Amino acid sequence: MSDDTERTNHLNARIREKILLHLPQSGILPTAIEGFRLARREEESTPEKCFEKPLVGLVVQGTKHSHMGGREYVYSTNQSIVAAVDMPIASYVEAPTPEQPFLFCYCYLDKALLASLAAEMPCEEDGGTENVTGVSIADTPPDILEMFLRLIELLEKPEQIPFRAPMMLRELHYLLLISPHGRILRQMNTPGTQNHQVVQAVNWIRQNYKSSLRIATLARQVNMSTANLHRCFKLLTGLSPLQYQKQLRLYEAQRLMLFENERASAAAFKVGYESITQFNREYKRVFGEPPLRDMHRRRASVSLRDSAA
Repeated sequence: MSDDTERTNHLNARIREKILLHLPQSGILPTAIEGFRLARREEESTPEKCFEKPLVGLVVQGTKHSHMGGREYVYSTNQSIVAAVDMPIASYVEAPTPEQPFLFCYCYLDKALLASLAAEMPCEEDGGTENVTGVSIADTPPDILEMFLRLIELLEKPEQIPFRAPMMLRELHYLLLISPHGRILRQMNTPGTQNHQVVQAVNWIRQNYKSSLRIATLARQVNMSTANLHRCFKLLTGLSPLQYQKQLRLYEAQRLMLFENERASAAAFKVGYESITQFNREYKRVFGEPPLRDMHRRRASVSLRDSAA
């Protein structure tokens, strides 16, 4: 057994022990470290859909399947995933049990910090942008495993979190930039690259998703041709710019209904829809059920979990 393999196995065992301690039952734990979460799953469920911000996630135990950026990804114990651009994700866990739960920890990425660090690092030849997608899967280097362990251990010293967490998160971002995930992170966060232009387009849509979208205007804004923006946007996110805007609207409407008790019609108009009929049709296409039925099911599921707890 190589030294790296032995170190990886040792770090994995310690991270697993810590997650089980913090999460004695299924759930997702938002920690006191901003953007850092722990997750445990003990039973199979239907694919969970969400619209995620850029993140890095580490599989501590088990296997996860995720559909994002128009592709299917499978990642298992000691592998890490980087989603480098905001995008919808549908995922499920493979055959978890109470005896062998799926264990996962993840951290949302700071795009400004990545850009700042990338600018300080020596330029590297990235081999073009043709095959760069918005997602990277890789075996996790021991240094990154150790970084996750240090973050989890810091949770046991809450008084130190405000002082130490920012430095540790900065180190994690640096380690990601020099890891197998580094290529896509540099591409997305270095001004002047084509993929950074697409990220600028993504950011504009996220900030203005309620407004009507004209692709030609957006393309001029990020200094790309309409055809090139459309092609590169779909390569990174799996969606055209218009499809991306539509998904953003639907996920935000779902959040308004579920957490702010908005009626479907009010939520639809708040996110930019002019026709409730069109909203209902597109909502069902994405989430599988009309808004009212979907809300009843989700609220019942939340109530059931609360009762079990």
